[in-house]
Amino acid sequence: MQAWRVHENGEPGEVMRLEETAAPTPGEGQVVLKVRAANINFPDALLCRGQYQVRPPLPFTPGVEICGETEDGRRVIANPALPYGGFAEYTVADAAAVLPAPDALDDAEAAALHIGYQTGWFGLHRRAALQPGETLLVHAAAGGVGSAAVQLGKAAGAKVIGVVGGPDKARVAEELGCDVVIDRRTDDLISVVKESTGGRGADVVYDPVGGDAYAKSTKCVAFEGRILVVGFASGAIPTPALNHALVKNYSVVGLHWGLYNTKDPEAVRRCHDTLTELAAKGAIKPLISERVALKDGAAAVQRVADGVTTGRVAIVPEGA
Repeated sequence: MQAWRVHENGEPGEVMRLEETAAPTPGEGQVVLKVRAANINFPDALLCRGQYQVRPPLPFTPGVEICGETEDGRRVIANPALPYGGFAEYTVADAAAVLPAPDALDDAEAAALHIGYQTGWFGLHRRAALQPGETLLVHAAAGGVGSAAVQLGKAAGAKVIGVVGGPDKARVAEELGCDVVIDRRTDDLISVVKESTGGRGADVVYDPVGGDAYAKSTKCVAFEGRILVVGFASGAIPTPALNHALVKNYSVVGLHWGLYNTKDPEAVRRCHDTLTELAAKGAIKPLISERVALKDGAAAVQRVADGVTTGRVAIVPEGA
């Protein structure tokens, strides 16, 4: 089979190699899946760089989220078991964690439903307790993680303010349903948030960016607001001033969704059922900006790493 493999750490476009290799052999409790579509996530770039919290042995295949097909023809979504990632024609996954692909979504959309939307659901509902009528501020609202949070926030009855970089991404955020769109390159984020909330500020901040995005969030978060720390796509990890959280009476809440797979897997399944229902109603639908062939995988991962894409980019192997 063909698979993208990383033999040394570095930028995805430089270290990913498309190779002919043997199909993976499943371990105990695992299943082989034919890859129908593989969604590209920012952690795939971190894996290539050797900067992710999980560091599979070299060489490995990136790709942490797929829509696949079982040997008996069922369409499923899964997180591949590294080092046999999803940027290949075949992969393996833990059988207990394989979930049915929603009928309402095509392969690329189904592949993109899992990590980003599960992260959004657990973050907004389990960790930040978002309530109908509250204001949700979403950083990187036109990206894969942010676009999921926008849709889930709207589905929960929140007013959503989306932060983006540039006019093209602003148009995407508007199409996603943001009530207010802030272009961080030209707009004063803090003043726009305060103005659009009558001076109150954002009740929940969804931050997959870190760095300056976090710093500005602390200046426009509401009384009893919650800043949800999801990731650090900017590359800068904030060092919160806890005295500021005390004085303004807001919470800084962390979310590592992967822990739920081991700590509370049943909650993950319940969440999937909820997401499937929302997809069937049309309340959520992953934004797929590109579908690329397997041979173009490395360049696509590099574009995601560089932050120049909107929504999700999916690799669709030939013949899938």
